[in-house]
This record gives sequence, structure tokens and C-alpha cells, in this order.
Amino acid sequence: MSSPEPMAREKPRGLTRILRAAGASGKGLLVAPMLLVLIVELLNSAVEATVDRIGPERHVLAGLAKDIGSAAVLLSFVLLGVVWLLVLMGHY
Repeated sequence: MSSPEPMAREKPRGLTRILRAAGASGKGLLVAPMLLVLIVELLNSAVEATVDRIGPERHVLAGLAKDIGSAAVLLSFVLLGVVWLLVLMGHY
């Protein structure tokens, strides 16, 4: 007697496939805000190093560049906090 062959699963097609792919992509989006914070922090550090390298004197535009970089880091942290709050509340 031969053993019965296992039934092959059919691959999802159409809308089912798209919905499953979107769900998997959505899970990866929880990591994106953490990476965004790191990327923005690196860019802010680059701006600050460049401004500091140009000269030690204070200049309005140098201060503005540093302030904008810091604001970008703050906004990325706010985004991270909102994402984690939604995760903890169970809405994601």
C-alpha cells in the first residue's frame, strides 16, 4: 500500500494575497519609527558637526540649522511615541 500524498496548499490569489501582504508589511511598520529616529539623529549630528566645523563664532543661520535639526529629532520621537501608544492600546 502506498501512503496518501499530502494535499498541496493553494497559494492565495487576488484580494486575499494583497490583504495578507499588507498585513505582513504593516507589522514591519512598527520598526520603521525606531529606525527613523536613528536616521534623523544621525542627520542632525551631521548638521551640527558641519556647523561647528565652519567656525566657532555664533551666527543666526547656524543656530537656526541646529534648532531645525533638533526639532526634526523631537518630531521623530513624537511619532515613535504615538506608534507605541497605539500598539499598547491595541489599535494597530
